[in-house]
Amino acid sequence: MNPLLQKLQPYPFEKLRALLSGVTPAPQHSPINLSIGEPKHPTPALVKDALAGALDGLAAYPATIGLPALRQAIAGWLARRYGIPAPDPDTQVLPVNGTREALFAFAQTVLAPGAKVVCPNPFYQIYEGAALLAGATPVYGEPQSWDGVGLVYACSPSNPSGEVMNLHDWKRLFELSDRHGFVIASDECYSEIWLDEAPLGALEAAHRLGRKSYERLVVFSSLSKRSNCPGMRSGFAAGDAALLKKFLLYRTYHGSAMSLAVQHASIAAWSDEAHVRENRRLYAEKFDRVLPLIRAPLQADRPQGGFYLWMRTPIDDTQFVRRLYAEYNVLGLPGSYLAREAAGHNPGRNRVRMALVASTAECVAAAGRIMEFAKRL
Repeated sequence: MNPLLQKLQPYPFEKLRALLSGVTPAPQHSPINLSIGEPKHPTPALVKDALAGALDGLAAYPATIGLPALRQAIAGWLARRYGIPAPDPDTQVLPVNGTREALFAFAQTVLAPGAKVVCPNPFYQIYEGAALLAGATPVYGEPQSWDGVGLVYACSPSNPSGEVMNLHDWKRLFELSDRHGFVIASDECYSEIWLDEAPLGALEAAHRLGRKSYERLVVFSSLSKRSNCPGMRSGFAAGDAALLKKFLLYRTYHGSAMSLAVQHASIAAWSDEAHVRENRRLYAEKFDRVLPLIRAPLQADRPQGGFYLWMRTPIDDTQFVRRLYAEYNVLGLPGSYLAREAAGHNPGRNRVRMALVASTAECVAAAGRIMEFAKRL
């Protein structure tokens, strides 16, 4: 057995199941689950039609590098979305089976044992697991020393706070990468869910700063949130051609080629923006309806991107979630489960993440129940 497996912590949803063990929610309230970031808006018909029309592709082994047409569609989307020259679809774009798998596998490609991996804090737990199983040491938040750092995970818009990195943030991170030689993995799976202004992407920032080759930079994005099709497991990695060449080699052995049917459905998704605009409108409507309902003793700000309500609670976040579920049948995720203690502090403590993925009516109803519960605290 790989001894590094012993270093993995339980996944947040395993912790949540343990927290709620033995709890029977109040039967007078219908269940509303806001704990997991699983999109509930309909998958676009154009994606389903393309998938159904390509089912003959199930009879063939797909190539790990993906169809040229898919790589071209992704490169074209990147150029349109970020106002950059289209990346070379042959060397700077690689289809992946969702960002979760790719963010994990990428670390196994670029890290040497004993390296340090910098993660945001709070963070997506895949970053930590990828570091540990690569024999590296995760560092939560900015390190005291950048010596020995092999990989930095960036997430913008962030999960769970929805904060977005600006050009100054990227400039500083690129300068640190130049000085210390670490690789940057930019997780941008929430990039197409924004409320007021399109978030700056890492490739866009690099281009604006004159970094045309994207040296030591790879971005990861997905159709899961953008196009409401998490079950397709379809995304891409794009950026530094030398890193992607090594990543392709790893993935060839890893056996992670995308099915041809999913590739054709992905081409349809990346080539259409109308459904993405409608998706954003629905999320904006939810925030516009829910945020005015959140008052003291709770606190929540309007995020720059993503679909999470990152709410501050007046009591311990785990007890808040457990009691809210028991008394009002609304399920959220404790913020402390999404972070690690650093410098004596867990930045997720006394916060709860609510994913506004249910219908607008359910999200508004959940907000009403949450406030009813909060008034009794």
